[in-house]
Amino acid sequence: MLLRRLLGLGVSASRLRRPLSTAAAAATDSPGEGWSWYMLGKLSPPVGSAWGPSVTFAKPPRVSQLYVPEHLAEAGGGLPIPDPDGDVLRLPSRHACAASQDGLLLLGCKDIRIVAPVVGKHGGKQVRQVAGAVDNPDSLPQTSYRVFNPLTSEISPRLPEIKGPGREILRNFNPGILTQADGRRSGPPDRYAVAGLELEEHIMLRFLSEAGEWDFVQCSPCQLPAARRMSPRQETVAWNGMLWWVDETWGAIFADPFSNRPEPRFVELPSGSVLPQDACEKAMQQGDMMPDGEGGTSWWMPMPVMFRRVGVSGGTLRYVEVSQEEPFLLSSFAIDADGSGWTLEHRVALSRLWADGGHPWIPALQAKRTPLIGALHPFKANVVHLIVGNHIVVVDMDKGEVTGHCPRQDINPILPCVRPPWLSTTRISSLGKKDVPKKNTLADVLVRSDRCQEK
Repeated sequence: MLLRRLLGLGVSASRLRRPLSTAAAAATDSPGEGWSWYMLGKLSPPVGSAWGPSVTFAKPPRVSQLYVPEHLAEAGGGLPIPDPDGDVLRLPSRHACAASQDGLLLLGCKDIRIVAPVVGKHGGKQVRQVAGAVDNPDSLPQTSYRVFNPLTSEISPRLPEIKGPGREILRNFNPGILTQADGRRSGPPDRYAVAGLELEEHIMLRFLSEAGEWDFVQCSPCQLPAARRMSPRQETVAWNGMLWWVDETWGAIFADPFSNRPEPRFVELPSGSVLPQDACEKAMQQGDMMPDGEGGTSWWMPMPVMFRRVGVSGGTLRYVEVSQEEPFLLSSFAIDADGSGWTLEHRVALSRLWADGGHPWIPALQAKRTPLIGALHPFKANVVHLIVGNHIVVVDMDKGEVTGHCPRQDINPILPCVRPPWLSTTRISSLGKKDVPKKNTLADVLVRSDRCQEK
């Protein structure tokens, strides 16, 4: 619960509008000589403290691997490592939350601790009662964030801890990272921002590199077309000087985290793509064991985020989806110039591609299941990487052909990332040494907005 609800305050403000210039974005975001890209597995496997953070790069459609040492997920406040024979089990988690438009990664690290009593031993190892395990109430974790350059392996110090009701903002709206270059359309960044939104209270929580602290900014109210909550689940996208938070069942909210008065705007998905508000809950209830094509079974839960993705491709923002019934239509839409809707650009029946033959690596059972969206090609608007069973499949929607494939090593979700020519010389420690704005607390922002309303 945010502070406004505790104080019982209210706010109203006029909605500000401004056009979304996709033409300008296409010019600035189009890659030039020296640009490349890779598909990153978002989750880091267990890595000892002797390792430094790194990425093992692989050429698409193979997936690059992120490695983040466990000590970066240590809880703040000096919490001790749990007794290995005790009932508290430590599960450190490290993952890539999002990527900036020029290749910096936002890493999320969480020191999860659960109560899972030891009930015996087998082969010299403890056997724990994990079913029904709950968070350890003495050490409820919050995610800590760091900025990482995957080419140089430079990593920032942990961003300051978010205290009080403000931490709920980043739990509800996945944080994204946006960079900015002073006076240039493209080139090495001069600063970065990490931010999340609270729509009901019209507040943005942001970390500006030049300030080195989190602060709260009052936003213009964002008018949503229906009385339902935004529930962003996919990674936050950086494009056109904005961060885009995507609810894959409904639409996207975008705003400029560097602005002193952000103006969040909403764009709904194409009319035929909007799902009911409870679509994700129903998908979770539909989970079941299904054949995996290799004689075994795997747990299958048809979450909408698996079949839908908003991302940057060919210099503009695109929405791609796969229908969940045969012939499994793969559709790609580009955002309109004013940011008010989408235009259909491609539609391909994937079942017909599989039926054309020449793809023996797609088992018959897997060909009957909905392909998953792996990644949009950031430079080629006609290319999408799909996950079909145990393979990553490259589909050229212009040609209506499969143009590549490779085995899928694991179920790690994929984050498409670009590598501009200046990334190898970008130093995180030098970003944002500018004039430092005054830090705003949540109470400052809420009280100031109400005083303005009274006038």
